[in-house]
Amino acid sequence: MKIETHTVNNINIAEIISEEMIINNAQDGLDLLGNLYYQGFDKIIIDKKNITPDFFDLKNGIAGEILQKFSNYRVSLAIVGDFSAYQSKSIKDFIYESNNGKHINFLTSTAGALQRFAG
Repeated sequence: MKIETHTVNNINIAEIISEEMIINNAQDGLDLLGNLYYQGFDKIIIDKKNITPDFFDLKNGIAGEILQKFSNYRVSLAIVGDFSAYQSKSIKDFIYESNNGKHINFLTSTAGALQRFAG
């Protein structure tokens, strides 16, 4: 795993670069959050390929558990990727509602995430 630092409006943003799965469960999400939070990052970008597919099955609660930690620490998270394959109404609604907030966003690109964090 590599952490690429982006600085936008004096805010350090961590972009996670990896070909491997980084978040397999809620504890992995908390570990990543804690590690980056203590390095001074308030905003994190991660590709959806680095998150277990179980995250996108809202019935198991993994997404809620992970995202609650980010909310508690007030760390913004952008998950980037193509979400068009998810056809369930619940995940579409979840993505839509998240994107209307400030802490959790589902975007198609890192550039889009940086733009969202800059605003």
